[in-house]
Amino acid sequence: MEIRLYFQMLRRGWWIILLTALTALVASLGASYLATPQYRSVARFILTPNIIEASGPDTVLRSISTLGNTTVMNTYAEVMKSRRTYEDALTFMQLQRGDLVGYSYEAEVLSDSSVLELIVTGPNPQLAAEMANSIGYQTIGFTRSLNQVFNLDFLDTAVPSFYPVSPQPVRDALLALVFGVFGGVALVILNDQIRFSLEAFGRRLQLDPVTGVYNSKHFFRLVEEELAQSPQGVLTVGIVELDGIRELFETVPSVSLQRILHRATESLRKELRGHDVIGRWNEISFIVMLPNTSGGAATRIFERISEALSTPVDLGNLFDVKVNLDPLIGGAEYGSGISAEELLEKANSALERARKDNTNPIYVWEMKNPFWAQKKAIEE
Repeated sequence: MEIRLYFQMLRRGWWIILLTALTALVASLGASYLATPQYRSVARFILTPNIIEASGPDTVLRSISTLGNTTVMNTYAEVMKSRRTYEDALTFMQLQRGDLVGYSYEAEVLSDSSVLELIVTGPNPQLAAEMANSIGYQTIGFTRSLNQVFNLDFLDTAVPSFYPVSPQPVRDALLALVFGVFGGVALVILNDQIRFSLEAFGRRLQLDPVTGVYNSKHFFRLVEEELAQSPQGVLTVGIVELDGIRELFETVPSVSLQRILHRATESLRKELRGHDVIGRWNEISFIVMLPNTSGGAATRIFERISEALSTPVDLGNLFDVKVNLDPLIGGAEYGSGISAEELLEKANSALERARKDNTNPIYVWEMKNPFWAQKKAIEE
């Protein structure tokens, strides 16, 4: 299930992946075009015992044994990287520090060997090679003046390189494309996660926390949208008041009230059609919107709702009582381009009429009939 959801995310966000990959590719090609090529020159050196200066075979053997100590090789590498050696090399080349801006060098000991490697990188391959060799000559001269036990010599002199180590447009473009695809996938997943979170938060703001139906504010907005989309259409709004629980809010626990409201919500959903809309109007009232429904047809629906809500609700084990909801319904049919506010005012006035009439719990106001379309009159 999780894998299928991720595939659906990627299918919806394929354009984000494509855009991210192309952006990375273009950025890589642009950077390669603007970047200054860097060339690498490598010189290698070997450290050996000085047999000529040795006083005997034992001295040679001790020298060879000493070479196995990494401290010796690291010391020579540090001398090669020192500022003194670098400045001596500049003097030898008759250059200033400013002439080598953009150049770097590094010396390292090759693993399990007595070989040093000096790497110089810079924009001019000829100058990079000359710099590597010059640093090597200065290191050899300086170490020989201090130590006669070991000899440091060139194993391979540096030569100018014909191919830059960077940028490498093809390699960099392929890597950018791969990273762009992965970045696009991450963006798609992150985008969907954020969108789902925002949608869930938005839905929570639209719903009543107790019943799960729309709250009054969002319901009013839906009525406005429906009237704006179909200004000449037919529409009926009805307020369903549970008069029987008016006095219960101060006498029974909230759990029992929630049980009553959930039962009422289930009854409304069962009696209404799929495209009808339910909202929570206030503490004891629901409100419904019946699109494409005239006042007469709405009255018949309200009758079924009233009958369904007339069944007493058992409060459960806490209270051995059943509550009569005593539903009252006031509705209003849309017509003559009245506003959403006026439509709801008509429905509220119809509900007030139902409250005052002990014999008729349902009143529906219709534009074609300036008087109240009572349940009894419709039946006739």
